[in-house]
Amino acid sequence: MRLAADMLDKALYGLPFLWQGLLVSLRAAAIVVAISLFVGVLFGIAITYGPRLLAWPIRAFSDIIRGIPILVLIFVIFYGLPVAIGGNIGNFAAGITALALFSSAQVIEICRGALQSIAPGQMEAAKAVGLTFPQRMAYVILPQAVRRFLPPWINSVSDAVKGTALLSLVGIVDLMLAIQQVIGRTYEALPLYIVGALIYFVINYSLSSLSRLLEARFAYMRE
Repeated sequence: MRLAADMLDKALYGLPFLWQGLLVSLRAAAIVVAISLFVGVLFGIAITYGPRLLAWPIRAFSDIIRGIPILVLIFVIFYGLPVAIGGNIGNFAAGITALALFSSAQVIEICRGALQSIAPGQMEAAKAVGLTFPQRMAYVILPQAVRRFLPPWINSVSDAVKGTALLSLVGIVDLMLAIQQVIGRTYEALPLYIVGALIYFVINYSLSSLSRLLEARFAYMRE
């Protein structure tokens, strides 16, 4: 009983440090999600409706990036990009770049799948009534595709949140590195890792629940 109370005290001691690390993790996840959403949707539209000369490089980018483990991608960007550009980049920028590349590749495939699930006749009918391509996308295709896009995209957001745990490996004081720093002071690993696991679980379980809710809602709307 006394041992449990001591472990709890040390876990509570680390909470302010974990909170600061959590804010860094959430900030990183928000930036990655925003970048990947913009790039992924833009490239997803290009790979679906663009010319082959444009679609092939995008598909190659998506396939190559998704085939590389995130940890390897982070190290390649962190150590390789400064050599390639002949200058230094910060560890936060390198980590964000790697995670955004990986997440963008995922969103490209999610967007492509959502767009291709729309019957081709929808685009042809919109074209027949004189709508321009942006109008066809805005008024006909995207309103239908977003229902199929949102549930898997939210799952990719959850992956982005979990991916931020790897940023600690390049010296970013996120939640994981904050946990390790507190462990170095308290010498109690188990309670702090449990707290960290609970934090990640709450965030990702909430996102997964939202994904299931949206999927059920849109399935009901299609009936």
